[in-house]
Amino acid sequence: MQIRPATPIPCNGRATALPTPIGTTPTGFGCPGGPVPRTQIRNGPGTFWKPCTPFADLRQGRVGAAFGQSIYTPEDTAANALIANDRPYAGWVYGTISVHAETGKTSTLATHDTLDTVELQISLVGPYALSKQVQNGVHELIGVAKSNGWDSQLENEPGLMLIGERRWRSPPWKILGVQMDAIPHIGGSLGNVMTFASAGAMFRIGQELDIDFGPPLIRPSLSGLAAVNRKGDLAWYLFAGAQGRAVVRDIFLDGNTFSNNHSVDKKTLVGDFQIGAAIIFRGTRLALTQVYRSREFQRQRQADRFGALSLSTQF
Repeated sequence: MQIRPATPIPCNGRATALPTPIGTTPTGFGCPGGPVPRTQIRNGPGTFWKPCTPFADLRQGRVGAAFGQSIYTPEDTAANALIANDRPYAGWVYGTISVHAETGKTSTLATHDTLDTVELQISLVGPYALSKQVQNGVHELIGVAKSNGWDSQLENEPGLMLIGERRWRSPPWKILGVQMDAIPHIGGSLGNVMTFASAGAMFRIGQELDIDFGPPLIRPSLSGLAAVNRKGDLAWYLFAGAQGRAVVRDIFLDGNTFSNNHSVDKKTLVGDFQIGAAIIFRGTRLALTQVYRSREFQRQRQADRFGALSLSTQF
């Protein structure tokens, strides 16, 4: 059994929660959430996992848990009044339990690896998430102006989401001493916080690419697996990926489910594009990712961009 915690630190153009945001702009855009502690326990093929994958060669199964907080604000955080044409203030705390099954499958063309993930997320949106206190407390510590519009934030609402995803990892192609692979995926989420369907792919170039399925990010971004396989002393890769989402519901744009409060007209189709690099040394992975997201709602002044720094270790 191996326990592998990871701590992604994402930074977004819609909130401030950390003192050292990546990819911020002079308008004061910041981070959507603080560090997300993640723990994943790996178990080899056994009686629990094999019935779930009757048509594939089960490599290993994992059970994961995570806890995090995300903070959403409009662009103008100096105004006290509600800003009707920008997204609502909102705080979100959540905990997740997930199961992951990694299998090998043989098709007529080649043998490829598959990662199936099912995740249950329980959360709370609203003042009880304490996002106002966290954001303004950090701003006070680092000498940044406080956000003044929290009185109009979304109301308290419990959240429940069921998330499913499948990834395929192609056998690596060897070119000039390095490897290349592709990881297409499909997935979706069903719940009162977010409901969407997604599809996309990631392309990587490096060495020892079968060590993982890409670095983790906060959803709904294209995300890999927090855990890494320990294989050799050194692995590395550069990556680029894209994901498209058809969004049915987003509480941070649509407003509370059972209240008629502040909302904006969301866009149904949203896309992410990401680039980055990862290095893995003796079971410890450091990854840096830059994400560019298309506009999520009508009259949004500009598209978002944010960075993520993640550290995963095996012990």
